[in-house]
Amino acid sequence: MVTLVAQMGLPILCGIAWGIIKPGGLDADLTRRVLTTVVFNLLLPTLVLSVLWRSDIGMESLKISLYGISIVVFGMALLWMMCKPWQIEHKRLGAALLGAGFPNVTYLGLPVLEQAFGPWVRSLVIQIDLFATMPMVLVSSAIIGQHYGGQTKHGQVGIVRSLLTNPPLLVAILALLLSVFRIPLPDWLGAMLDRLSAAVIPLMLLSLGMGLNWKALCWSNVPLSCLVLVCRLTVVPLFGVFLGQQLGFSGDKLTALVMEAGMPCMMIGVVFCDRYQLDTAFYSMIVVLSTVLGMFSVATWQGLLA
Repeated sequence: MVTLVAQMGLPILCGIAWGIIKPGGLDADLTRRVLTTVVFNLLLPTLVLSVLWRSDIGMESLKISLYGISIVVFGMALLWMMCKPWQIEHKRLGAALLGAGFPNVTYLGLPVLEQAFGPWVRSLVIQIDLFATMPMVLVSSAIIGQHYGGQTKHGQVGIVRSLLTNPPLLVAILALLLSVFRIPLPDWLGAMLDRLSAAVIPLMLLSLGMGLNWKALCWSNVPLSCLVLVCRLTVVPLFGVFLGQQLGFSGDKLTALVMEAGMPCMMIGVVFCDRYQLDTAFYSMIVVLSTVLGMFSVATWQGLLA
């Protein structure tokens, strides 16, 4: 557990240090946006193509997708019911729902799980992300934003456009077709994809550290933050244990799925909060707190289920 936290924490600390030192005068937020743009549009698609092209897609993939969708819906529904008796500002509640529902499946989940279990877990992470959480976040954020936020112009057309202009998702569809039709992956192409995709994990962790907004920490947000953290890091993964067993998963696969269910809040949620005029400062706070605490809680779930 200590080794896992240390190996994942070091690149994140380097990202935090970058924001303080600013090497070459480069701002952390600008550098992070450049890194995440390269990862999302080039390196992550190469990883998706490399993994899914070599994967045997079948009934288990449907179960993994169902698992991913279920934990998102459960997390949001649970927090909504917990907050129903209280008078909470709509913009803040909308941000809290995103935080409770959506784990950091790829940018933190991928490096953590690969370090814990090895390269085989890449396919599981990518399938949860591309076939469950990514479509769900595009749809759910629009619905939550229109109901709780101040932005209502992004409707179904915006959701469809987001799906059709999503490089990892488009590459995933291509990779699935290549896998289903048993088209072999050329050795030279596989080697090139492996080299490019090797940079995904360290850059993800580095950009994660750069994106942590410590200025967002505020005492007035603590009560609702605690509810979100309990849902995201404790109750949702506990539900994930039950759900995974009901779907027939066991051993390392069940442990990996539960760890994904208990990942900290997704960082990209800040973008959706800005877009739909939700409480971005509050969301930034729960990202910081869940990431710090999540490094230990996720390792604890691994230890309990090992």
